[in-house]
This record gives sequence, structure tokens and C-alpha cells, in this order.
Amino acid sequence: MNGRRLWFVGIGGAGLSAYAQLARALGAEVGGWDRVRTPYLEPLDGVPIEIAPEPVVPDGWEAVVSSAYPAVPGRSRSEFLRELVAGRRTIAVGGTHGKGTTAAMIAYVLHETGRDPAWLIGAQVPQLGSNAGLGGGYLVVEADESDRTAFALVPEIAVVTNVELDHHTEFASAAELQGAFSAWLAAAAHGVRDAPSYDGELSLPGEHNRRNAGAALAALALAGVGRDEAAPVLARFAGTGRRFEVHERHEVTVVDDYAHHPTEVASTIAAARERFPGRRVAVLFQPHLYSRTRHLADELGSALAAADDVTVVDVYPARERPIPGVTGKLVVDALSDRGVLAGWTPTVEQGAARLARRARPGDVLLVLGAGDVDRAVDLLPQ
Repeated sequence: MNGRRLWFVGIGGAGLSAYAQLARALGAEVGGWDRVRTPYLEPLDGVPIEIAPEPVVPDGWEAVVSSAYPAVPGRSRSEFLRELVAGRRTIAVGGTHGKGTTAAMIAYVLHETGRDPAWLIGAQVPQLGSNAGLGGGYLVVEADESDRTAFALVPEIAVVTNVELDHHTEFASAAELQGAFSAWLAAAAHGVRDAPSYDGELSLPGEHNRRNAGAALAALALAGVGRDEAAPVLARFAGTGRRFEVHERHEVTVVDDYAHHPTEVASTIAAARERFPGRRVAVLFQPHLYSRTRHLADELGSALAAADDVTVVDVYPARERPIPGVTGKLVVDALSDRGVLAGWTPTVEQGAARLARRARPGDVLLVLGAGDVDRAVDLLPQ
């Protein structure tokens, strides 16, 4: 990386911010553009960053472009990640759900047991100090399938947490996605799939996290860290940013979570019931992507129906253009079909106000979604 000037288009995102951190640690000069400042930019203090409504790439820089901005010329994030991974002993974690948490578990155990890992993870890992780090041991990577980035990597150890169709504009069917993951596993020197759930002590609630821990332990065993050494460290792992992130308030508990797929929503509500038994659970949910909302509105309604009170805001579009007739109200209608009277408040501000207005002392308030619904956390009672 020495001597290269790398400009990251979408540098404020969870993925590219991590790539930029590692590239800088490897000797590159880095900079970037994004529409808004995000917490992911904090570790890039001193790096030139342009905040503007439309992408900017200054002359003399090599552009690395987020999949959210396909019209901008430059190298794709998958091409650049493949370069970062090349020549490194790599553990790559893919799958529809839990890949970030599982990758963070692996990196944390390697770090705490003195294996000096590097890591690139699409969420903040408070116990590691950042979503990226440079070490001389294994490189642990969260491998995203949304734009097929995962399948550009050939890791030493490939981990598949689970496979469920989530990106309907990228894959024509669940069978196509299953085939892609099977081929990816076959190309790796070692693979982990269908690992048994971990039945030991964990700080994180929920069966989904017991499955994540089981996959992490299987990968760690392949990397030379036995269960007896790994398990006590894994028990101290406290999670990643926006994955069951608990905020205790005066009269209520607020839980912020990235859950946006029906399986994730159901798992997070179940985890809240497990962690806070007997307490009322109210949800503020923001659908993510028009395509996902169109295909999965009914399943989202079924998952959200497990809560005691539900408020839905409008779709966070991310990289997609609107689809006629597709709004968050499709999820409200799906809830109505199940006899659940949910609130429809198009904006996050309106949703937070409804959630706060209806909250009772002792409630658990879940803020769910992969967009900007996390803004609601600071709008709820302190």
C-alpha cells in the first residue's frame, strides 16, 4: 500500500471505513467522500474527508467505491477487499444473519489470547476499539454477500453462519444463493457450516447468538484455539455496535439493534423476552430497501406480531429507487392481517414520539432496522 493515494467513496459506511483504516495502517494515504459524517469516521481523524450531497473524487486519487454508488468510476469494494486479503491467512465469515457478530467473536478471542489478529468488520466492536485493526496473525473478515463481495475472497477458513434470501435484486432465488455459498466453501482450505449451537456461558442473549458462538468456536478450533482456551474469553464478549445494544433509561430500557430481516426481527424480540422476562416489549421498526419490503412484508408482519406494541416508519431506501406502492405501510397492513393494530408514523421522529408516548415504566423499547432509525435512541426518554 506504500505510496498509494486511495479515495473511498462512501467512507462513512461500516465497510469502507474499515478498509480505509487498514489501508492507512498498511502505508497508504487515504481520504474519502460521504454524504454525512458518521461515527465510523472517528478512527480516521486527520484524514481528508469531503462531505457533500454528491460523490466527489479529487484528481490524483485512486477511487474505491461503495456498492451504494455504482455509477462512480473506480474499483469496487469487492476488488479492493480481495487485494487486502491476498497473501494473508484469512478467516472470512459469511451468511445472511450473524456474520458480523461471529467475525467479531473470532477476532476478540484471537486478540485476547495473544494471537495478534487483524480484522475488518462491518460494525463497531467496542472491546477491540474499532471495526478494523492491524495485526500480524489471522485477518478476520466479515464477508458480505449483498453485492457478492464474499465470493471474491478465497480464505483459508470460510465460515457460513446460515443462508436465507435477503437481497432480492442480486439473487434470483434462494437456490442461487445456496449454490454460491456452497461453491465458496468448497474453494476454501477449511470450511465451517451448520456448527452446533454453543451451550456454555455467554453475555449475549438469544438462540441466534448461541449459534453464532458455535460457529465462532468451530472456526477458532481450525485456527488453533481449542474450546477450553476460547470459551472463557468468549463468555466475556459483549457484542458489536447496534447488535442488541442496551441503553438503560430512568423508567425504561432501550435496545438498539440492526435487525431488518424477518428472521433477525423475530430473533431479537425473542432475545429481549429472554433477557428481560415478564416485561412489556414495544418495537419501533424501519423497513430497509424497497425490494426487501415488497418481498418480505408479510414475513415482517409475522415477526413483529410477537411484540406487545409496534410502530412502523417508512422504508429506508439506501441504494434503491422507490417502487410504486411500496412503503412501510405494507408491513402495517401485514400486522393488521394478524389482528395487530400497529402505528404507522412515516418519519423516525414521529415514530420515536409515538413509542415514547405509549411507553410504560418497565417497558423494553426495541429500535430495529438497518437504516437511520438508530436516531430514535436519542429521541426517547432519557
